[in-house]
Amino acid sequence: MKFLVVTNHSYMLWQFRRELIARLLELGEVILSMPFVGHEEDFARMGCRCIETKLERRSINPATDLELYRFYHRLIRTERPDMVLTYSIKPNIYAGYACSRLGVPYCTNIQGLGTPFEKRGLAELVSLLHHVALRKSGTVFFENGENADLFVRRRIIPRSKVTVLHGAGVNLDYYTFRPYPSEEEGIRFLYLGRIMREKGVDELFSAARRLKAEYGDRVHFDLVGFFEEEYTSTVEQLAQEGIVKFHGFRQDPRPYYAAAHCVVLPSYHEGMSNVLLESAATGRALITTDVSGCREAVRDGVSGFLCAPRSEQSLYDRMHQFLELSPEQRAAMGRAGRTLMEESFDKNGVVDKTLRQILAHCKGTAPAVQTTQS
Repeated sequence: MKFLVVTNHSYMLWQFRRELIARLLELGEVILSMPFVGHEEDFARMGCRCIETKLERRSINPATDLELYRFYHRLIRTERPDMVLTYSIKPNIYAGYACSRLGVPYCTNIQGLGTPFEKRGLAELVSLLHHVALRKSGTVFFENGENADLFVRRRIIPRSKVTVLHGAGVNLDYYTFRPYPSEEEGIRFLYLGRIMREKGVDELFSAARRLKAEYGDRVHFDLVGFFEEEYTSTVEQLAQEGIVKFHGFRQDPRPYYAAAHCVVLPSYHEGMSNVLLESAATGRALITTDVSGCREAVRDGVSGFLCAPRSEQSLYDRMHQFLELSPEQRAAMGRAGRTLMEESFDKNGVVDKTLRQILAHCKGTAPAVQTTQS
């Protein structure tokens, strides 16, 4: 069989989908169409054929978007894959529409709604484009039920096309449980991800200032990741004042999860937060917002705490509440998080479910999926 995977980011594909790609390679040829931003050589060593694809992720330009559609149309017409699997907005829309025009089977992944669905006017346009592009999709994968409900409610797709996954799942062999760290030098809160408004960093920084003033050296705040340009001076000032320690981007987050006592993500919206899944798998308590894509990763009061979105006071209250627990209670929260990951978010189960749907919609006769043993 021949599979074509179309995405907007080679690094993210490697981070969260390489297990799925490996399973597809067991069934036949895998072609990856993506911008080369890391790990494309790793995919090639796995046996994939990688095609570099120019794509403007964060802007709408009719000329370049039309050229992107034409590129996908030529690629799909030439390769004639048995199945096309698309990730992220532009591949979903433009490669999806090309597949529907060419009569090639495809399945779509909605990894989160993002900013376009929050802006009036733009949301209507993006909804219409998805409706046109996804009409002939075999199934549409969602990472949480709330996002799926919105697509059905807006009549973008019928309920019959919906498949809800537990996000991308988490590799429990890679993100192993780590013992709770010593508290001798204080409690460490970790934020890992892009430092941008929609991740709730304004609320986080305000809460960190208050808690640092209250607890002093008993509390520490680590930031790992890229920051948007508008936050350059803010992060530098916070670091200079000793409120946060900025570590920059790190390819391997595991040492930072292991060193943390609690991972904080006050995001406004997520498809399914991989950071929360990875840190819970490591055995760390979570504090995150009560929104779809975050709340699923936490048993409130058991493996962490949920706070109100866009509320610095609510975030501060939950972080303060965590600090007032005993060390035994904080460690127990981490163990409960690992148990939740084992019960519901094991990567093997997510890959199995994804493969069954993909193969059910391939042209011709597809082999049965062999269930992976955890």
